[in-house]
Amino acid sequence: MLAIDLITDTVPPLRITDSGTKALSWMDEFKVRHLPVVKSNQYLGLISESGILDLNTPGQPLYKHKLSLARPFATKHQHIYEIIKVISSLNLSLLPVLDEERYLGNIPLNNLFYQFSKMFAIEDVGSLIVLELNVNDYSISEIGQIVESNDAKILSSYITSHSDSTKLELTIKINKSNIADIVQTFTRYDYTIKASYQDNDDDDDFKDRIEFFINYINI
Repeated sequence: MLAIDLITDTVPPLRITDSGTKALSWMDEFKVRHLPVVKSNQYLGLISESGILDLNTPGQPLYKHKLSLARPFATKHQHIYEIIKVISSLNLSLLPVLDEERYLGNIPLNNLFYQFSKMFAIEDVGSLIVLELNVNDYSISEIGQIVESNDAKILSSYITSHSDSTKLELTIKINKSNIADIVQTFTRYDYTIKASYQDNDDDDDFKDRIEFFINYINI
C-alpha cells in the first residue's frame, strides 16, 4: 500500500493567512498535534501544537510570524512501511504527502493504523500463534506447510527480533478458530510455542482488546 492510497481529506491544511488560534482549534477538533502549512499548493512545513503555544500573538496570521517549520513528508509512491517509520521516528500525529513540491494531502495516524490493521487482518475471524525460533531455523515455507496441512491459511505474520539475541518471535494470524490441531503439529515438529489465542464465541477477550485500541485512537 502506497502513500497515495492512504491520503484522507479529514484534516485540512492551514493557509499562511490562518492564525495560530485557528490552528489550535483545528488540532483540538481533529485530535492531532501537527498541521501542514501551505501557500497555494506549496508545502511549507508542519506546525506543532507546542510551536503555536510559543507564539507571542497566536491570534495573528501565521505569515506575520517568523516560523521555523520542520518539513517531514512522504512522496506519493512511498510504501506504508516507510511512512510508519517516519511517523514513529519523529513522533508525528500525521504526515503530509507531496508530488514534487505540490501538497496532495496528509495521512493521519489513526487512518494509518486502521489501514495497517486491515493489512494484518486484525479484525478478521481467526486465531494467533506466537512461535519462538532460532534465527537460522526460520522458514516461512515450512511454517506455511504446517498450517496448510491442517486445512488452514496464514492471513498475516510479523517478526519480533532483538539485536542482543539469536532468537526471534514469529506471530501468525490463522483463518481458523480452533487451532488445537495446528498447535499439536507445531509441537510435533519441535517448534516452541510461546502463546496462542483462539478466536471463539466463549473467549473474545483478544478481539475486544484490539477493537478497544482501534476505537481509542479514533477518539
